[in-house]
Amino acid sequence: MRLIRKGDDEPVTGNEYSVRLYDSDIFNDDFLGESAPDEEGVAKFLFSKGDFSRPVDLDSKPDFYFVVYKNKEEIFKSKVMSNLDLSNFEEFVMKEGEVIDLGTFLIDTN
Repeated sequence: MRLIRKGDDEPVTGNEYSVRLYDSDIFNDDFLGESAPDEEGVAKFLFSKGDFSRPVDLDSKPDFYFVVYKNKEEIFKSKVMSNLDLSNFEEFVMKEGEVIDLGTFLIDTN
């Protein structure tokens, strides 16, 4: 995902920012990782299907959302991206790695 600052459309970057990725579940959300945006505002996460999928789950498709922090304070929480279909990526993701772009997001950093 890429983060752009609202107002000047510059990348959100710097040590004061961090992004946490979650899979929304009925009872407990799965924490998938934390990343600092790079110089282009891109946050990257590494995870496997097992991080968000359980054998007893009724829902096999992940429901991702992320939270952006500035100096450890929450400044943005995305909507839940429900039932993401990763089937086109799964075979490659689980063996070699694949980039799944969740999009570009406009963030108010003030």
